[in-house]
Amino acid sequence: MIDGLPYRQVGELKRGGLVCVADHASNFVPDDIPLGVAPELLDNHIAVDIGVSGVAERMARRHGIPAHLAAVSRLVVDLHREEDHKHVVPTESDGHLIPGNIGADVEARLVRYYRPYHEALEQWLAEAQPELIISLHSFTPKLAIGGDDRPWEIALLYNQDDRAARHAIRLFGELGLNVGDNEPYSGTDLNATMNRHAEAQGRPYCAIEVRQDLIGTRAEQSRFAAIIADVCGRVALALD
Repeated sequence: MIDGLPYRQVGELKRGGLVCVADHASNFVPDDIPLGVAPELLDNHIAVDIGVSGVAERMARRHGIPAHLAAVSRLVVDLHREEDHKHVVPTESDGHLIPGNIGADVEARLVRYYRPYHEALEQWLAEAQPELIISLHSFTPKLAIGGDDRPWEIALLYNQDDRAARHAIRLFGELGLNVGDNEPYSGTDLNATMNRHAEAQGRPYCAIEVRQDLIGTRAEQSRFAAIIADVCGRVALALD
């Protein structure tokens, strides 16, 4: 974290353009929060959306799409949950116990990380008045706790407003990508940040998940940054 802030912002903000939001872009855990998990798990998808920070930074620096990025791990507080969600401070994730979070002071985490992140995001979006918000995440090809392989290379989530998602699914598909509505969960179940900052405010958005094994390297991150920037630019035009 920089100056103790639970977020960082990359790129030049311009009114009326595209912006990117990444709630799970960091695996940072402050020294005074002992989670009690093996250090290697902090590089696992339970702690961070693998590859997302690299994609978002390239979108900001090379494609003019500024980004608001989480600077703290989802294991400290999940910024992509409602404040009163039972897993906003998770005690387990994909079969892994997070013992340091059992009995944690949830309110203190909300005050220190969650609320400053979302207050800054709302202020940033109000200034930007974006044409389209890109909510960027990544997903593991298969959950450790079981279930089928997840079929998509890119998946879209939405709650009530599916306008941008439908255009994006078509455009990603035309590029030869295996794309569709996200599985096994949808935006009707998991869309907290976009419910709050996009749907409730009438702001168009694309909530995009990329399969993490496709964005593990710098070259792959550059490729998908270009793809997402191109598709979402065309989505924004289609919504005009």
